[in-house]
Amino acid sequence: MIEIKNVTKKYGDNVALNNVSFKVDDGCVFAFIGHNGAGKTTLIKAITGIHDFDEGDILINGKSIKKDAIECKKEMAFVPDNPELYENMKAIDFINFICDMYEVDYVTRKNNINKYAKMFEMEDHLNETIDSFSHGMKQKIALISALSHNPQILIMDEPFVGLDPKAVFDIKQVMNEMVKEGKTIFFSTHILDVAEKLCSKVAIIKQGRLVKVGTMKEIKGDKSLEKVFLELEQ
Repeated sequence: MIEIKNVTKKYGDNVALNNVSFKVDDGCVFAFIGHNGAGKTTLIKAITGIHDFDEGDILINGKSIKKDAIECKKEMAFVPDNPELYENMKAIDFINFICDMYEVDYVTRKNNINKYAKMFEMEDHLNETIDSFSHGMKQKIALISALSHNPQILIMDEPFVGLDPKAVFDIKQVMNEMVKEGKTIFFSTHILDVAEKLCSKVAIIKQGRLVKVGTMKEIKGDKSLEKVFLELEQ
């Protein structure tokens, strides 16, 4: 579970997040949407402990990211929109490096690496250096690394950008699988029809303020999510 409690983040005089509060329950696929610059990535980086924030708190399964960052990070995996990997490393070495940080045992990591490398059609590229990969291939390595340690919470910033249709389908399958296991998925996206089909809950942010949050049915009613979003942006 992720609990965002009255979070405010400022960059000088610019208020990037203004008293934002909501909850992401276990077993939930939660979409976080808003236009460019609305505050999506700022909040995601606050949740994952990359950026500090000025007021409020964020709890990861009951633990504060401010007070107990290491324990919080053990619970989750983060896939950014532009994966910045160690490009001089072979893909398999980078994945194992991530597994080492999360203290993943040999059998678990072997099974998970084999599973996700095959799923994302990267098994023949694991011994190649990351600097030779396209953006989509790097995104797949970031996903394999994130999934290999069986995170309880998966956080993704624009996860579908740069991926081929099969990889997008595979991510959806992974999400469904994780939800069945009671895990939590939180992601930002501009692809609203995908969010509408995948997600049980959604939050919409505008200029750092939360303007809508609730179940997908509550938010969109008889309209499409796209129509609701565009009406809010006017």
